[in-house]
Amino acid sequence: MLPDKEFILKLARSAPTELSPEDQERSDLLKKVSLLRPLVMVNCSTSGVVAGAKQTWEAIENYVSDRSIDIDLAETGSIGLSSEEPVVSVQLPGRTRLFFSKVTADRVPNMLDDLFHHVVPDQKLIGQLRQSGHEPWSDLPYLDEIPFFALQNRIVMGDCGIIDPFSMGEYIVGGGYKAFLQTIRSLTISEVCDLVVASGLRGRSGGGFATGLKWKAAFNTPSDQKYLICNAEESDPGAFMDRNLMEGNPFLLLEGISIAAYAIGSNRAYIYIRSEYKDAIRKIKNAILQLRESGLLGDNIMDSGYNLQISLRKGPGAFVCGEETALIASLEGKRGMPSSKPPYPSTSGYLGRPTVVNNVETLSNLPAIIRNGPQWFNGIGPEGCPGTKIFSISGRVRISGLVEVPMGTTFNTIVNEIAGGVETGRELKALHVGGPAGCMVPAEMMDVPVSFESLKSNELVMGSGGILVMDDKTCVVNTVKYFMDYVDKQSCGKCIPCREGTRRMAEILRSIIRKSTDEEGHTTLELFKGVMQLESLAEVMKDTSLCGLGQNAPNPVLSSLKYFRHEYEEHIFDRKCNSNTCTELRSWFIDVDMCTGCSICAKRCPTEAIIGTARHPYFIVQQKCIGCGICYEVCKFTAVYYK
Repeated sequence: MLPDKEFILKLARSAPTELSPEDQERSDLLKKVSLLRPLVMVNCSTSGVVAGAKQTWEAIENYVSDRSIDIDLAETGSIGLSSEEPVVSVQLPGRTRLFFSKVTADRVPNMLDDLFHHVVPDQKLIGQLRQSGHEPWSDLPYLDEIPFFALQNRIVMGDCGIIDPFSMGEYIVGGGYKAFLQTIRSLTISEVCDLVVASGLRGRSGGGFATGLKWKAAFNTPSDQKYLICNAEESDPGAFMDRNLMEGNPFLLLEGISIAAYAIGSNRAYIYIRSEYKDAIRKIKNAILQLRESGLLGDNIMDSGYNLQISLRKGPGAFVCGEETALIASLEGKRGMPSSKPPYPSTSGYLGRPTVVNNVETLSNLPAIIRNGPQWFNGIGPEGCPGTKIFSISGRVRISGLVEVPMGTTFNTIVNEIAGGVETGRELKALHVGGPAGCMVPAEMMDVPVSFESLKSNELVMGSGGILVMDDKTCVVNTVKYFMDYVDKQSCGKCIPCREGTRRMAEILRSIIRKSTDEEGHTTLELFKGVMQLESLAEVMKDTSLCGLGQNAPNPVLSSLKYFRHEYEEHIFDRKCNSNTCTELRSWFIDVDMCTGCSICAKRCPTEAIIGTARHPYFIVQQKCIGCGICYEVCKFTAVYYK
């Protein structure tokens, strides 16, 4: 059921308490609030599906079908607890909604049996949602009281995991599109730009450029056509903030795009999204269709005289297409390769016209800024860098997922207090912040506030907001090698410093973590010279590369050398990896007293490095051994060991 134009305008102009009983009943239906039927919502976003949400959904359908129970079953997005998926929420008529973690298909019958008898299962309960007008459950924590949520300020992610991403009506009755209607009915284009400038909103894609100033540059450039592009490429493989926002609340993004397009005088907007984001694409397409049917998108929107068309364009998923000029080239049907600046896209971008490129998180902040005012937004976070930032937490940490915190929050708060820190018995070694072109942050710098200025003063970068947590069992050199391999493969090859520099860096790092075969002892000196070349090569790449990919690609190498040079020296001079991650540095041996000569290890060795006679002790030829450890895994007599 879609709300009509008259009802949308009524909601936009009225407070919820001012609605008539008939309108309030309609509002409740749109919010899926029923006094007769339970509401069950399953996180079917990517993180939930990977954990088995589809099987959980089928188990719920089978449960209610077998018992002839009438419920409202709906999809929702992720609340950010990726390591606790599948997450299921249940709301009984008149009661607050309860959230449960790791609800696999086999747990469904017992959980629903208890809940439908008004008994709350003790296991896997996350908490209850704070909802006015609903009776709370006694002695159960609210979501905003548990440590993971208590220290967050969820402005952009507030409805993710709460509302149905396929329901425009639910978004509208929750206050959605009030900001856009206020914008096109009460504000001029220049007033919107001034408001965003006053708010201090800066781009959330890593550069931190002032959003309002970029808009003004495009608005002040004369042209018969201007374009707004939403960068949903999210090329950082360790970041999934934009994906989660699009899967959990696509209408918020579309409202932000509509506001931004109006602010630059554009009637044409594009969402450039990587093709593998299939669930996000499905939900955005559905949202655009509903908005067109309701008159919130298209010609003469809500009789305001403003026209806007939003189109979806799929990208190939190339890392370099996250850079705005490469993105524009790809959108024009060309190979995604960056171009030199100036001219900047705000004056000459898509098809040579003024173009503003903002990412998903930046645009999703706009509705709240319009509703609450620039002073409200400026009051969040430090001066000069206001608002919140979403970070994706992954790696060796108790809780992996997404957190939204005020700018200026320290790494310690994000990782240790919100995400729970590393596992018991492990010690935090470092964080890698900013994706493949990010920086290593040692444990000694955990109290650094996360803001653009603070990170820059400490020679760090924020990137798109990915945080990889590394404990004492993680090898820094191996991690940097992984990132450099990735950047090497993703370089577009247009400029020589990036194309050749990333390749040479990857080669040097691969040689450092590989076992020496040089019998004359020259390898150590060559590896040491290679590390010296890394630093000089990095400086050349930073100064001469065409785009941000090549300029920032050396960051993992330089930051790791600055704080973890001893690990490089350990790999080069001692030829060992204390974290036991670099398998090619291992030297495997067979204990002749323990070996029974069963020959299983010899049969499974991929390089035929194990020789011997059946029922007699076997031996490993070190020159052939690649350190894979298969012999250790298959040995039933613990005869295989390594040094």
